[in-house]
Amino acid sequence: MAATVASVVWSALSGIAALVGWNILRQLYFPDPNKPPVVFHWLPFIGSTVYYGINPYKFFFECREKYGDCFTFYLLGSPTTVFLGSKGNEFILNGKLKDLNAEEIYGPLTTPVFGKGVVYDCPNSKLMDQKRLLGPGLSGAALKSYVPLFVREVEDFINSSPIFKPEKGICDISSVMAEITTYTAAGSLQGKEIRDKLDAEVSLLYRHLDDGFAPINFVLPWLPIPRNIRRNHAQKKMAALYLEVIQRRRQNEERTTTEDDMLDILMRSSYRDGNPIPDEEIANLMIALLMGGQHNTSSTGAWIVLHLAHNPALIEDLYQEQISVLGTSLPPLTFDHLQALPLHNNIIKETLRLHSPIHSVLRKVKTPMPVPDSSWVIPTSHTLLSAPSFLGRTPENFPDPERWNPHRWEDPTAGLVPAQTDLKDDKETIDYGFGAVSLKSIKSPYLPFGGGRHRCVAEKYAYTQLGAILATLVRLLQWEQVDMTKEVPPTDYSSMFSRPMHPAEIRWKHRAK
Repeated sequence: MAATVASVVWSALSGIAALVGWNILRQLYFPDPNKPPVVFHWLPFIGSTVYYGINPYKFFFECREKYGDCFTFYLLGSPTTVFLGSKGNEFILNGKLKDLNAEEIYGPLTTPVFGKGVVYDCPNSKLMDQKRLLGPGLSGAALKSYVPLFVREVEDFINSSPIFKPEKGICDISSVMAEITTYTAAGSLQGKEIRDKLDAEVSLLYRHLDDGFAPINFVLPWLPIPRNIRRNHAQKKMAALYLEVIQRRRQNEERTTTEDDMLDILMRSSYRDGNPIPDEEIANLMIALLMGGQHNTSSTGAWIVLHLAHNPALIEDLYQEQISVLGTSLPPLTFDHLQALPLHNNIIKETLRLHSPIHSVLRKVKTPMPVPDSSWVIPTSHTLLSAPSFLGRTPENFPDPERWNPHRWEDPTAGLVPAQTDLKDDKETIDYGFGAVSLKSIKSPYLPFGGGRHRCVAEKYAYTQLGAILATLVRLLQWEQVDMTKEVPPTDYSSMFSRPMHPAEIRWKHRAK
């Protein structure tokens, strides 16, 4: 018996050794001249997964130095072709539907969380229409109405949370910002009924849905592990909660358009084909709206506070900017006030440049794609990877790129960001179904919200939300690092969204009134 077991083990080890040996020989002596170079790796299935996963940007820079802007690495057995730089962003993010597909990549991950019929569980044309339908709730007029709600949510949290009950203390800013951004998003977009339940039932369901964004669910979303079982239960409960609110509102004939929130807007809307949005899809869109943006603003908000904790003099500069621009009485914040605070806005831009929440954008190749200015063709067996924020870390675009320096944005040419609204004289625009966007914008080295047909539709909402949160925190608190000799925490790339490594603590005190 022992001899048999030893024989099996020996055979298995010999087989693995043969696979590893052939994998190495194939890379060294038989590279395919018609495809981008492959990042050298020892293990056939694992490839460069660990190398990439620990620090994607370090991986990109080291591979670019060795292989150029376009190269292929193996990500859990999947050949993944990276195309860096503005050409790569244009090639992938402005790619045609017949060539590239996002639904096959992201659908398995997002559909169990958001629900059926929305986002990546529908044809791309329908997703573009859904983005159009969200437009009125993200318009300039809507944003103006949201600012007082943002401010109130931050003030209520600071004034009521046990964390901030003492005069001073230490807190984990990642956890604090996760709560603040959830409350501000719900208070502005989700409606009173959902916001009122957020402190109890909904907050637990939200956490269970959030757990569904685990990297393993890219590959095995159906795996019956506890987090996925909780995810599935939470999705059904959240959808039922929205459906209950929708039904109650439809029965309330006294409700007026002056009470409109995003739910009301969707309830009155129809797709381009004239069909009203089914209530189930409205519910799932509302879940997607809550889940989709919260991670980005939460991690960005935490990074803003952490960098300011490392530069506490800037916090006082922000406070003085508000006094200088708005007056010593510091009136209630408005949307127009936020636009008039350049240092506040530059801090948000600089943080997004250095800490974009999403480092990689993936697309499934559907037709063979020739790489511009080369003899390479990317086959349909590959996945394409764009890194829109990579250029924001390159010295040719931003001097001393690893240094967090909001003053760099005082140069009006910094980032060369084409405003999405300044399209009157721009002849290179395209409407994917949710409004005109500039084709030139994809060439910018500053793309924290992506580009092309999948560009984030809530970009202005995010800037406004972050601006209101920052300005309100500056009015209420002063803070610094717990240990001023330490650097800002490194980035944790282990989850779907880049965030500060724990512990991410600050020392705070209430600002004297």
